[in-house]
Amino acid sequence: MKAMIGSLRAVVIDCPDPEALARFYEELLGLSRRSTESDWVTIGDDTRRISFQRAPDLREPRWPDPERPQQFHIDVTVDDVDAAEAKVLALGAKRLPGEGDDFRVYADPAGHPFCLCWDT
Repeated sequence: MKAMIGSLRAVVIDCPDPEALARFYEELLGLSRRSTESDWVTIGDDTRRISFQRAPDLREPRWPDPERPQQFHIDVTVDDVDAAEAKVLALGAKRLPGEGDDFRVYADPAGHPFCLCWDT
């Protein structure tokens, strides 16, 4: 095993409304709320955490426009992509251009790309 300097605490996503985006990812990933502050919300468990930080002037990504790159994305494994797509769209996600044999691309309500992935 490779020696490590530290361990991952959380992935932090800048967004204009931390509360709203945390609710979206709570539903998408089945993670629970860990903490809520005015400008910061964390969801997750003892091994996985995502935090949402208020960034009122965020310039949202525009996939696949290289002038407004995606900055990061999350891959979410699903059993039934069509059922999962219906649910994420109902939560406020948008379908984006681009897909492969085992993924489809979406934007969360703040415009950050994420993929629904499945085994082929």
